[in-house]
Amino acid sequence: MTTHHITGLRPKLVVEGADAALDFYGRALGGTVTERHTDADGRVVHAMIEAGPIRFAVKDAGYGDPAPSGDGIPVILSLDVADADAVAERMLDAGATVMHPIADHGYGSYDGRLRDPFGHQWLIAQRIGAPTPEQVQERVG
Repeated sequence: MTTHHITGLRPKLVVEGADAALDFYGRALGGTVTERHTDADGRVVHAMIEAGPIRFAVKDAGYGDPAPSGDGIPVILSLDVADADAVAERMLDAGATVMHPIADHGYGSYDGRLRDPFGHQWLIAQRIGAPTPEQVQERVG
């Protein structure tokens, strides 16, 4: 299988309250809204946010697209960062909650998981080494 036609992956997050979500992602990730389109009722049908090298879309629930409920959705957005503590602090200040605290897990990643106010899970990961598979097994196994 060739992947030469793939140029990127851009998630679209479905939320209740897209404008509040766009504000949260702007504050938490330092993002900027680059597009915003609404339907006749004023619901956001597509908005694009950019934060550094990442781009993702946000829309209000509706038209067959449900927002997460309860424990959210079975997708975890992994965000690779240079300073996991700083990004987590910024997200928490903006309204996220801790699912798993930021910690060194022994496999070369200093990471933790947060849930944003809209039910989406974010793994905030900072690379802290490159252990061999044997070292990882020894540390975590």
